[in-house]
Amino acid sequence: MLTTPPPSPAVRGAAAAAEPFAVREDAAPPSLHYLQTPGLRTLLTPGMLAAGDALADAYAKGRFVGVLGAAGVGKTFAVHTAARRLGELLPLDFRAQPAPADLRAALHKALKLRGEAPADAGAADTLIRRALAQGPRIVVVEDAHRLSASCFEYLRFLHDDLPQGLCVVLIAQARGERSLRAQRMLATRTAGWPYIWPLTRDQVPQAVPALHPVWQSVPPDDLRALDARIADGTLRRWAVLTHHTQRALAATKASTPDRDLLQAVADRVDGGRRP
Repeated sequence: MLTTPPPSPAVRGAAAAAEPFAVREDAAPPSLHYLQTPGLRTLLTPGMLAAGDALADAYAKGRFVGVLGAAGVGKTFAVHTAARRLGELLPLDFRAQPAPADLRAALHKALKLRGEAPADAGAADTLIRRALAQGPRIVVVEDAHRLSASCFEYLRFLHDDLPQGLCVVLIAQARGERSLRAQRMLATRTAGWPYIWPLTRDQVPQAVPALHPVWQSVPPDDLRALDARIADGTLRRWAVLTHHTQRALAATKASTPDRDLLQAVADRVDGGRRP
């Protein structure tokens, strides 16, 4: 593992240390939340704050930033939520093993350029460069560790072509960190490598009730047990649990989840397996 352990509260910043797991008032749109679960709040975890700070720095400097973490910890949500407060977001959508031509097509679409991307690389690049020069953008690349060396070279070309640089967010799972850091061009063009960690078991009773009101009546030990069995500190899995708990409450007409209901929800989510 290349990434250092979770930083201390002092390193995370005064806001995170003073008010851990605060809820952001300007709520993210429901489409950003996993399963679009009603009532989920924008929870300011230490990892989300770190990613937001790194993204703001990269945006101001026109540089790359790598956002790392295990599946389901909230990398994409953190990036999109922070980017909404900074500038125009250009999320790229392409196939599993993209070539530079796929990046051109994805940028052409994200920039809302007219028609289909030209087949000629030079013509496509002229349109993309002209559009990017009109103002700062935030290009977001999911599963960035899957990019080939030629794709990284294309992103370097776009970055270096612009006088103000280009903010490019590379989102990758923990196992992809080594391959990203092996790209030599990133060494001098990257503003930071924030890592989003799962919630610890001790953080769960504080964080999860802030994430959604449905958990506010559940005893801390029951929340820890659910986390140990199902979520393992990942906010995506807690979104799944919240979704199924809401459905169970609606079906039973109960006002709050009791231990039996939570047991049934856990059985539904993991197929009845026991830890």
